[in-house]
Amino acid sequence: MPAEPHLTLDDVRAAAARLEGVAHRTPVLTSRTLNARVGAEVFVKCENFQRMGAFKFRGAYNAAAQLPPDRLAKGIAAFSSGNHAQAVALAARELGTTAVILMPEDAPRSKMAATLGYGAEVVTYDRYTEDRQALGEALAKDRGLALIPPYDHLDVIAGQGTAALELLQETGELDALVVPVGGGGLIAGSAVAAKALHPAVRMIGVEPAAGDDTKRSLESGERVTIPVPRTIADGQMLASPGEITFALNRRLVDAIALVSDEEIVDAMRFAFERLRIVLEPSGATPLAALLSGRIENLPPRVGVIASGGNIDTRRFAELTAG
Repeated sequence: MPAEPHLTLDDVRAAAARLEGVAHRTPVLTSRTLNARVGAEVFVKCENFQRMGAFKFRGAYNAAAQLPPDRLAKGIAAFSSGNHAQAVALAARELGTTAVILMPEDAPRSKMAATLGYGAEVVTYDRYTEDRQALGEALAKDRGLALIPPYDHLDVIAGQGTAALELLQETGELDALVVPVGGGGLIAGSAVAAKALHPAVRMIGVEPAAGDDTKRSLESGERVTIPVPRTIADGQMLASPGEITFALNRRLVDAIALVSDEEIVDAMRFAFERLRIVLEPSGATPLAALLSGRIENLPPRVGVIASGGNIDTRRFAELTAG
């Protein structure tokens, strides 16, 4: 078994210093109604209020800011279903360079429009028949660009971990931290920070039931590949966890909960009606796990990372009407 990638609390703290004054320190919300519904005190870290609308800006900027000046000047490449695309585009703009983003043809129109709006060039592909990583690597090589992948990169993971670091600075020790899982970068970075500060904290990931690649992988002890899932949680439509993220999560993640698309919609509706916040489907999966009772033996104090809110009004209305 290969050695686990080296990532520490100090790396997450260094990322936080790099992001100071660039990324937003997002709010933490509480709700008596939510607490009563789930039987625990819940603290919701609202990354839907992050720049470009999701936690992804943290990792993208942390990685891009550490590129040597000559590489940065040549531009950045990335592949993403939407939020990392916007994050890299915005980070490139902030750092005075350019970005070329590979996005699936069926990416949400609002996410593609936002990526273009930040000044990036977008190249599309078919997520169901083409290998985005291979295409992204080829694109970066052909154009001489620095590739920043969406999760399988230590600097990206360290940046994502700053969300949990901020949450714990505000709340103090928590019994559990519930985090959405796509490629695994957010929960890996969060777990590195949280377990270093509070070793007893339970790290609980949440995946859509149709896209349970990380759950299957953790249960089998090796990375498992599934067909590209079809779910409303477009940020979690992955076939397998990342190599680096899985190596970290294999040790640090305690459990994975699965939620249905219907439970995700219910959570989006609850967040809008009770918390007065808009969450995209992927951002609502941790809340869905709590509201639907998918987490066994829920402890008294629970943190939730609501990872993003990038959904257009028409799509939000279509999903939550009724």
